[in-house]
Amino acid sequence: MLIMTYLTVPISAKDLDQAQEQIKQAESAGAEMLEFRMDYLEGLNVELAQKLISDYKNTSKKKLPIIVTCRDIRQGGAIDYPIKLRVEVLTTALGAGANYIDFEYDNFLATDRQEKIRLAISKNSRARLILSAHNFQTRFPDISKLFRSISTICPGTIPKLIYTANHINDCFDAFDLLHKTSGERIVFCMGKAGIISRILAKKFGSFVTFVCTEQEQATAPGQIHIDEMKNLYRYDSIKPDTELFGVIANPVAHSMSPAIHNACFADMGMNRLYLPLLVEGQKQQFDIFINAIVLRKWMNFHGFSVTIPHKHNALDYAKEHQGFIDPLVNKIGAVNTLIISMDSKVKAYNTDYTGAMEAISNKLQFTKTDFNDLPVAIVGAGGVSRAIVAGLSDAGAKITVYNRTVEKAQKLAAEFNCEYASLDELANLDAMLLVNCTSIGMHPNVDSSPVEKEYLKRSMAVFDTVYNPAETQLLKDAKAKKAKRIDGVSMFVNQAMVQFKLFTGTDANEKLMRKTVVGQLSH
Repeated sequence: MLIMTYLTVPISAKDLDQAQEQIKQAESAGAEMLEFRMDYLEGLNVELAQKLISDYKNTSKKKLPIIVTCRDIRQGGAIDYPIKLRVEVLTTALGAGANYIDFEYDNFLATDRQEKIRLAISKNSRARLILSAHNFQTRFPDISKLFRSISTICPGTIPKLIYTANHINDCFDAFDLLHKTSGERIVFCMGKAGIISRILAKKFGSFVTFVCTEQEQATAPGQIHIDEMKNLYRYDSIKPDTELFGVIANPVAHSMSPAIHNACFADMGMNRLYLPLLVEGQKQQFDIFINAIVLRKWMNFHGFSVTIPHKHNALDYAKEHQGFIDPLVNKIGAVNTLIISMDSKVKAYNTDYTGAMEAISNKLQFTKTDFNDLPVAIVGAGGVSRAIVAGLSDAGAKITVYNRTVEKAQKLAAEFNCEYASLDELANLDAMLLVNCTSIGMHPNVDSSPVEKEYLKRSMAVFDTVYNPAETQLLKDAKAKKAKRIDGVSMFVNQAMVQFKLFTGTDANEKLMRKTVVGQLSH
């Protein structure tokens, strides 16, 4: 049976006037259900709760379904109201027309409370009880056992199991429970590592997922703004068979990849969704994440963009699991794209190479022969550097790699038969093309630059691979020197175009991608 997932906005107001404002915001933003959080109301009593519900029922044109909650402070409640009052508020809410009441499973176990709530539910045949369990620290020790206990204690109950994901890998307990069970249940994770579980709640059939209309009105860690859920993550288009993609990174919140890929999926009417995947830690955590995805074919993940700090981890994973590795990847020594094939094997690619070379060639109107013996300075010796050094050395450029850790610069230079130097030697810079491959100057550190302004020359072309902001401090300094400039947006869009083709077999809309990035950066 297909379970509807209600996009639910909590109303976390301190008084009735504020509640009315929040309700209007939620309705106009596209909420499908409201949760009246009575524990946020100051001076709470039964009459106040009753008035909030009846006023909504009598005045609202939309008349969305209502959950009434008066949360125990130990499970995330706002004001520490006595349990006797909280039970009275919930039972009164049923009489006032609430569609659902949410009560803590632990507190429901007490016989007297259980009897009062069961009696109130029996008098309202259309109302339902949600029995909830929250863990604000970590995963539940045995989520399946807890689910069974809640499901059996009271017929018709909607179990609600919410826990904090301290790592994205903690989310798989929630996904597995939704996959193994059916009927109405509410399961997802809190915290920044659990954000994808809120987005995917609709795909996997959680009865509700909570969003906020203002960040300060969020009632739990990790709640997404309703506009972001509906527009960026295309909530209304999510289906059980939606194919999934995402960017694996740490940090990931700044990434423009979800915006551009989802915009192109929408433009082409594709049943696909692209997610931000915050994979913290190093190789071990990365391997656990990819293994978990590969083992769960039912999740329908098909591909990933891979960026800092996992480009080498992705290559190691492909090697260790006998995946397909594009010959270019072996040359570069880093992966920025993983595809999961039908037989659950991974395929590893690097699109930074093409993205960077096209950005340079297009801006400078170079053919491949124009790169021959071109003096180039590469700042940085990480994954992006490797791709660009590989491309430029293939074209015959004379490259010097500058890096804070000279040993890393030396190692990269040795692999591609080029020169190396420390950052201190940028003072003697003599290059026709300067490329920043570090993250220096990236949002939020927008006033930083990897190269002192006085080292830049008018005769240079300056390429910054940082794309957020589009005009970095380095590019501003190059502009002041009247040097040619290549922004990171060009490379980002170019490499994303190649990724999109790998993901879908279809060419992306380049103008839409660039317009989306520029639009996001202007916010």
